[in-house]
Amino acid sequence: MDISNRGVDDEAKLADRNYIRWDAEGVEKIPEGEEEDIKAVAEMINAIQKAQWNSHRHCYSGTHARTQGLVKGKLIVHDNPTHLKQSLFDRPAEYPVVCRYSSEPGDPGLDDRIPQPRGFAMKVFNVHGEMLSSPASDIPTQDIEFNSTPALDLADAKTTREIIDLRIKYGNNQPELYKQLEARKDTELQKYRDTVRNTHLESTRQYSQTAYRFGDYVAKYCLVPSSETQKKLYEETVKPADGSDILSRWLQNFHHEHDAEYLLQFQLCENLEDQPVEYAGKVWDPEKYPWQTVATLVVPKQDSFDWELKNFWEDQIRVDPWHGLKTLQPMGGPNRLRKVGESHPPYSRLRLSMNAVD
Repeated sequence: MDISNRGVDDEAKLADRNYIRWDAEGVEKIPEGEEEDIKAVAEMINAIQKAQWNSHRHCYSGTHARTQGLVKGKLIVHDNPTHLKQSLFDRPAEYPVVCRYSSEPGDPGLDDRIPQPRGFAMKVFNVHGEMLSSPASDIPTQDIEFNSTPALDLADAKTTREIIDLRIKYGNNQPELYKQLEARKDTELQKYRDTVRNTHLESTRQYSQTAYRFGDYVAKYCLVPSSETQKKLYEETVKPADGSDILSRWLQNFHHEHDAEYLLQFQLCENLEDQPVEYAGKVWDPEKYPWQTVATLVVPKQDSFDWELKNFWEDQIRVDPWHGLKTLQPMGGPNRLRKVGESHPPYSRLRLSMNAVD
């Protein structure tokens, strides 16, 4: 539900709803065994990176390895109603951004004609405020990640450990992988990634999938293509004859001819049973809990595939949802998983080491 054009009465109703505070009792509950699951996942992701190095003689990130495009733009924060004046969005402002389009799997050579979730990452610059603990916390940047599926199949640490283990064992044998997945209670969630609509990335809505602190509250966020040109591209789907790099070529053609515009929206938490924070495999119903627009992302015409910028990003840049403001802190099990413990080398550190990057 897009409420960006709602009237004053609707806005007042949304302001009066009972939103759950981020620090309320029961918002986060760490399950038994989570720490062990996180350590095991870290080791498996590093193993995937090493396998990709053996294939390509270059190390990539454990996920979202294939770059489809990189663009620069600006994030324009609106004059939001009181209940949306939270964190980075508490006053009108403009921030420079760099954004990356990607394919989610860890294989940088993945054919674009294979339907898989797609990603979008945004680094917002000149951000000031109390930052989360991070090796780069002195850099005034807010990292924001998105995925084209609203629910996360790696829904918690335990599920992530089980599913990545299956993908490593049976990734090259889909019938056997599906046999294993069909024995699970979350079969539909796990198989959904192979049935996603394979369309133009400029028309693709992107989601946080997981929950975050939103100032006083808890929320998920999404990015919605809003120009008429982008909306029309939704009907353009990938065909077998299009070629293995069609998504990046489509992006290049689009950004050469058009500006892009997106609405950044937040969906606030009101019911922890219906909107779980610890389990990211459930979509928060937008009919019950509407999306509310707080900012606009504007990307002017440009070359979206600069080789120098691509190589620099893939070798040296890390997008980390834990790199940013405390008031936008990642929440729930999947986000604790992203904050890998000090006892295991972070994925980016291994990538830098194997690529001999200072």
